[in-house]
Amino acid sequence: MKQADLIWMNGEFVAWEDAKVHVLTHGLHYGTGVFEGIRCYDTESCGPAIFRHRDHLRRLERSAELYYMPAPFDVEALRAATNELIGRNNLRSCYVRPLMYRGYGQMGLNPLEAPVDVAIAVWEWGAYLGEEGKKNGIRTKVSSWRRISPGSLIPAAKASGQYLNSVLAKIESQKAGYEEAILLDDHGNVCEGSGENIFVVWEGRLVTPPPEASILDGITRKSVIQIARDHGYEVIERNIARAELYLADEIFMTGTAAELVPVREVDDHTIGGGQPGEVTRTIQTTFEDALHGRSDGYREWLDPVGAPANVA
Repeated sequence: MKQADLIWMNGEFVAWEDAKVHVLTHGLHYGTGVFEGIRCYDTESCGPAIFRHRDHLRRLERSAELYYMPAPFDVEALRAATNELIGRNNLRSCYVRPLMYRGYGQMGLNPLEAPVDVAIAVWEWGAYLGEEGKKNGIRTKVSSWRRISPGSLIPAAKASGQYLNSVLAKIESQKAGYEEAILLDDHGNVCEGSGENIFVVWEGRLVTPPPEASILDGITRKSVIQIARDHGYEVIERNIARAELYLADEIFMTGTAAELVPVREVDDHTIGGGQPGEVTRTIQTTFEDALHGRSDGYREWLDPVGAPANVA
């Protein structure tokens, strides 16, 4: 990864190489942390701007609440810190990783007396599944690992320890020669990728698993649903059977790191004609325009880095 100059930790800007935690940090041992993935783009309309910044920070706050972690900084404080951090690092486009975790001070499974620490890092990071994948689509594999269920953990939270589930699926797909995994839920229905939501297109209609299907209800997912409906496409949230993937006209995946990436194969079944379809391309183009400030209709999703912290 590309190193930046500074990282924000608990209210202070520290040198990248000095941003360290104690080896007995609770979150390191037990995964007691929550995080977000956010992107800043060098937009044509307002310079460096963070995409749906407050929406991401509010989800971070909700994830912390679900895991009994009192947030030591509110949304506006974290927003201001992020904007300043990007400016101090002289970045115009970057990935943003806020992390809230149980720190050093207590060991054992009861974390409630351990302090809650917060860090924010920013660095240059290209498309997670590659520019080639965004252009021509990726090959995916349905994983043998099932997505975590709400009976065991909290799929709606973006929690650190939960991502071991995604790590196993990702490693499995990579070792088998695929770019990404698709996980089923504990009922055998299509859930999501290792780090992306999934959309299936049939006859111009979009279908995507609902929040109750153990998905993380992604910020990019919400954005794409709005864009699709603005284009007049019908969007249906319902359970999807595995076999329906193989018969789809088009499939694409969405996420902050991956952005919007077409899927050209699932389990060696070619999707559509093996190339990104018309619906996917239409939504992808509009989404890219929104990210880069080329669309007035979605300007409200952009938080300019230079904007005052108290601007609503």
